[in-house]
Amino acid sequence: MADQQKIHLVADLESPPTVPLVPPGAPASDKATSPLHHQGRPIIIPSRPPRTRSCFCRCLCWTICLLVVLLLVVGAMAAILYAIFQPKLPNYSIQKLRITNLRLNIDLTLYAKFEVQIKANNPNKRIGIYYEKGGWLAVWYENDKLCQGSLPIFYQGHKNVTELSVWLSGKTKSGSTLMNALQEQQRTGQIPLSLNVDAPVTVKVGRLKLRKVRILGKCLLVVDSLSTNNLASIKASDCSYRLKL
Repeated sequence: MADQQKIHLVADLESPPTVPLVPPGAPASDKATSPLHHQGRPIIIPSRPPRTRSCFCRCLCWTICLLVVLLLVVGAMAAILYAIFQPKLPNYSIQKLRITNLRLNIDLTLYAKFEVQIKANNPNKRIGIYYEKGGWLAVWYENDKLCQGSLPIFYQGHKNVTELSVWLSGKTKSGSTLMNALQEQQRTGQIPLSLNVDAPVTVKVGRLKLRKVRILGKCLLVVDSLSTNNLASIKASDCSYRLKL
């Protein structure tokens, strides 16, 4: 009997690996989702980079929340301080207006020198006021500034009333026209004047000195006369003040 030979199938190592075809529309199998292989080693597909937009949104939300909390804390502290100290604006009134000189110069400028007495009242119980350098007071007639002077430097304590004497002087162009207008108003016995105040102050709350602010004021006066060496009679006075940070 002839020897029987066994035939063994040997895989062709040089032929490319066969990839099973997946019919269109067929669901993907687990093998389709497995890593690809090349020459026996898996091919690693790089993953997508992490999304930075979501991280930015979270940081933005945290920042906004922190700012809101900070504003609430500051607002609560301000409300508490306001309730404790109850700050009030100081008020002022014009006591006297004395004209020491009002003349027409050779160059047709009008020279004026006034003395103004002011009563400053600090109504606060726990707040002091430092009047700093650079404050001024000016007297105007309509659109012409007659004279101006510097406010004194001083400290006004709690519930304090201080009387100030401020000297003002100045020259005005078109003095002849202005003098005629003042004399015409003087015949009626009613001369409208405006006193403007600009006072830089530092507020002291308890033992703490705060930042410098400015008190701006305006007083509308009606006097009977502007004769030289005369104490003008104040017939009407209306003063208003505001704080400028």
